[in-house]
Amino acid sequence: MAAFTYIVRCADGTLYTGWTDDIEKRLAAHNSGHGAKYTRPRRPVTLVHLETFATKEEAMSREWHIKRLSRAQKLALVASSRGSGDAVH
Repeated sequence: MAAFTYIVRCADGTLYTGWTDDIEKRLAAHNSGHGAKYTRPRRPVTLVHLETFATKEEAMSREWHIKRLSRAQKLALVASSRGSGDAVH
């Protein structure tokens, strides 16, 4: 089963990083107010970066690493994924 690490841009311009095994369902949860506590008051969210992994452990590890990046580094990651066509817009 595939797992995903993702970054969404919130309505206030902040970034949120998470992982899931169903990206469509997770985005719907974020935008309906049933997602993460952080994103609830910052809706809507837009997917700006997505990485696919074979296992949830890999996705969780990548989430942990991304969450430790600075905002500038996260923005560079988002920009690089747009150039490679990996991000979902």
